[in-house]
Amino acid sequence: MAYKNLFFDLDDTLWAFSQNARDTFEEMYHKHNYDRFFSSFEHFYTLYEHRNLELWDEYGRGEVTKDELNRQRFLYPLEAVGAGDAALAKAFSEDFFSVIPTKSKLMPHAREVLEYLAPKYNLYILSNGFQELQCRKMHSAGIDGFFKKVVLSDDIGILKPRPEIFHFALSATQSELRESLMIGDNPDNDIAGAAGVGMHQVYYNTNNRTCLSFTPTYQITDLKELMEIL
Repeated sequence: MAYKNLFFDLDDTLWAFSQNARDTFEEMYHKHNYDRFFSSFEHFYTLYEHRNLELWDEYGRGEVTKDELNRQRFLYPLEAVGAGDAALAKAFSEDFFSVIPTKSKLMPHAREVLEYLAPKYNLYILSNGFQELQCRKMHSAGIDGFFKKVVLSDDIGILKPRPEIFHFALSATQSELRESLMIGDNPDNDIAGAAGVGMHQVYYNTNNRTCLSFTPTYQITDLKELMEIL
């Protein structure tokens, strides 16, 4: 297949979201003296992650707003230990969002692969992340220059895996569906979403998951494998 346009998810596909977020949460945990309320950072982070995943699912279904998602996910751990201080959660949240886009860890081999692909293809970002964060994260990690356009769910208020965001991305980049390839780590949002509109996909399966009901066009466990496919 003669691809011309490569659409990359950002978080945990190129930018190491899980590690960068965890590092930032640990910094904020100590800055705001959360050891007053939790037995350990792990105790806090386990509570946060559980509710955060639920809220993102609710956000994807349109059941909560972006503001409510952010309010609840930072307040919930405090409420869970009987310390539901909304002002403290808000201060923690504001500090978190000011620090996380300054983090620069990338997924293994991300820069090397982008350097290989950029001269050969049109590279784009297609992400469910927030406008106020994604471009700053890319700039901090030094990868913004590889991409011709950043397309975000925030642009139209619709998240992957819904077909509208994929059609919007194709239109916004003037890309033909048959010449385009989606690369991402999320089996539902990135891979099933792209397949749903007939776009070929590369499933970056970092955790050896077997949760897809169909066979992706390609499956990799290391970004360097893209250099063999493309």
